[in-house]
Amino acid sequence: MQPGDLLDLDIADVAHGGVFVGRHEGRVVFVPDAIPGERVRVRLTDTSKASFWRGEVLEVLDASSHRQQHVWRQADIDVAPENRPGGADFGHIDIRHQRRLKAHVIGDALQRFAGIEASVLVHPAGVGDDERTWERPEATRWRTRVSLHVDADGAVGPYAARSHRVVRFDDLPLATAEIERVARAVADRGGAQPGRIDLVQPADGTVRVIPRPDARRGTPAEAREQVVENVGAHRFRVDAGGFWQVHRLAADTLFSTVSGILGGLAVDPEAQHFDLYGGVGLFATAIAAQAGRHVTSVESDARATDHAIENLAAWPGADVVRARVDRWLPRLAADASAADRARIARGVVVLDPPRSGAGRDVVEALTELGPANVVYVACDPVALARDLRTFRDAGYQVSHLNAFDLFPHSHHVETVATLERT
Repeated sequence: MQPGDLLDLDIADVAHGGVFVGRHEGRVVFVPDAIPGERVRVRLTDTSKASFWRGEVLEVLDASSHRQQHVWRQADIDVAPENRPGGADFGHIDIRHQRRLKAHVIGDALQRFAGIEASVLVHPAGVGDDERTWERPEATRWRTRVSLHVDADGAVGPYAARSHRVVRFDDLPLATAEIERVARAVADRGGAQPGRIDLVQPADGTVRVIPRPDARRGTPAEAREQVVENVGAHRFRVDAGGFWQVHRLAADTLFSTVSGILGGLAVDPEAQHFDLYGGVGLFATAIAAQAGRHVTSVESDARATDHAIENLAAWPGADVVRARVDRWLPRLAADASAADRARIARGVVVLDPPRSGAGRDVVEALTELGPANVVYVACDPVALARDLRTFRDAGYQVSHLNAFDLFPHSHHVETVATLERT
């Protein structure tokens, strides 16, 4: 069969990456916009691989009871696939079932890549008893950071799913109402240079518009505005265009979760603790609040480390190192004295790597130092599972798993794994 050919498929499962699994004459076919248990009509888009094909759903022949009208009307099944905007690939599924599917993906990754059998629940974002600090029932209006794109013709909008083609938009239901309003004004005004436009709404509520035109020789350096984000009683200074959690409740949810884990571990205040891939110091602050001293944050981004120094100023024992973790940690493992190793062995490490995971070299260097506990914050279940296998081979076991739906209506999910040295 060739791209463009049509198939009727029974969807049997969900796979990592927000796609669903059907089979045609024994060959796996990956498609978006479906739900396990459905029968769908698919147009093939890629038949170049011997082991699997890819397609796009044109019609639902037998719908799941979990199917709903897409939360983003422009991405619904009756819209031509090439015009469906990306970023809400689970928006056609009711929110509770989305979380069950995400739990299944996590559990499957842990079993296949780490050899760990675990029952996982995915919880909505939220902390405390105030209803304003929990996810909305419909799980919309949570994005405080949105990127739009500008094409060569000046059209402004998101990319179509799985493409780099800009589609114009009517609304942005996952964005906060304020960001949607500003985004519409930006798109209506036009005149932007080809590239990207970031919209950011920090704690003060005012939306910042950050143009990022395609790089050209002679383009002036970007002026970086600093904003403040609040997490509980703590204030964090960060570049407006720098990394911060996207969901309005995500930083509080993760900070509260990690703080609770550290409290249960009875962190030794005399031990040496680390926050690796530390960003502007969110988790280093959680460690410092528990242990009070001897915490080192390691981050490669120069601006983030500058902010981390300021954000951690209230904790005299906190140290900030500007370095790549994959280079700094092996040097520490090679150079640490016996006394250093004894302090590290009683300590805790919070690990929050990029989507690709920490990787074998980082995990092996870390386990050589032998901290008592590791708290691993992961945004990719497969990368997490691969790293957990390396931890397991080095004598660490997972004592607890938390999972949070910090990206509702998309396939993304956040997992927090607590490991202990055995």
